[in-house]
Amino acid sequence: MAELKETKKARGGLRIALISLVAVGIAITGAGCNILPAETAPGAGSQGTESAGATAAPSTVQATPATTDMTPATGTEAFNPATEVSAMVTNGTVAKAVLEEKATGTPVAGELVVSGRKWISKEPLKFGTDYILSITSEDAGGNKNTSHSAFSTVAASHEADAWVYPAADSTVGVAQPLEFNFSEPVVNKEAVEKAITITTSTGQKGAFRWYSDTMVRYRAETYWPANSKLTVNMALFGTDIGNGMIYNANRAYGVNIGNKVVMEADATNKFVNIFVNDQLSKTFPASMGSETFPSASGFMVLTADKQRHATFKASTIGLKPGDPGDYGSVDVEYATRLSNSGIFIHEATAFAIPYLGITNLSHGCIGLSHEGAGWVFENMRPGDLVHTVGTPNDTILPTDGFGDWNFAFADYASR
Repeated sequence: MAELKETKKARGGLRIALISLVAVGIAITGAGCNILPAETAPGAGSQGTESAGATAAPSTVQATPATTDMTPATGTEAFNPATEVSAMVTNGTVAKAVLEEKATGTPVAGELVVSGRKWISKEPLKFGTDYILSITSEDAGGNKNTSHSAFSTVAASHEADAWVYPAADSTVGVAQPLEFNFSEPVVNKEAVEKAITITTSTGQKGAFRWYSDTMVRYRAETYWPANSKLTVNMALFGTDIGNGMIYNANRAYGVNIGNKVVMEADATNKFVNIFVNDQLSKTFPASMGSETFPSASGFMVLTADKQRHATFKASTIGLKPGDPGDYGSVDVEYATRLSNSGIFIHEATAFAIPYLGITNLSHGCIGLSHEGAGWVFENMRPGDLVHTVGTPNDTILPTDGFGDWNFAFADYASR
């Protein structure tokens, strides 16, 4: 019992001491006209042993400095203008980004991604141009830092271009291959093929065939469907075609396919039948290549070269004055070209007109009457097909005009 009484007494003394300490605190702070509430007064909590005027040190966190990685790095030369320019900030965000041409200050558009930590360009660059990329980063503590990358793109002398036949939005026949001619030799042919997509409104597939390092063609296994449409998408910008040459543009365009028009030319029976959408439309008597100069056999495609009045010269097919068959020069009407080597459908000369359907007298061309040659001139278009039979001659070379249909598709598609 004695021990218990002492304990109570001690607790009573502690209570008196605390009350006294609070009173002293009020007297001190009251002098400054700043009376603290009891619950916040020094000594009200477990830290009551601290002096009345003590202040705790502020708690601060040192921010990790932001760093910026830029592509391309400063000093880069011959940067591919199709490649994305980017900047990635670690331990911070992109506060400001500017990509501009050094000479003109023309800006290049871009956008922030990855929660504001990365900037990427959204426009293609120009060939042969100096650029400056400036990135201002900001870390968690609000500290900012600006980094720069100065670089140049591939020189204009390393641009590669291409020309395509037929032209955009033109209408051609069902047998017209697509032809792509490049300004520079293509080493990376597979990369070029992957970058060119040809789709048809009917879903028809085809294949490429390279005839040289600068020319490739594309045709389907069978003729394009009549009155369909081809869409050509050349996503070639930035493609390295080889030897340091970079393709300079993306292009997309459409080609319309007209009616299916096919001429069957029979050198044995000396006439031509013309079918429109598989229905016989016209029959004309003809005079084709003589025994000395037989017409080419197989398949040919009408080209875009049509001449209402034409002058043919024997020298263009290798004949010289005094050679057997030399005819000097002769004027003809309604000339429609089939080959680069000089095969035409045309109105027969006045000398040959009486022999149409009877004797083959030409140097390889298909001679028709005024009516027949005029009908072909006015109604057949580039890409329409001519199939010649009954002649001992070989087919034309595939690049002597469009001899692509003289290949089986499996052979055409093979490299």
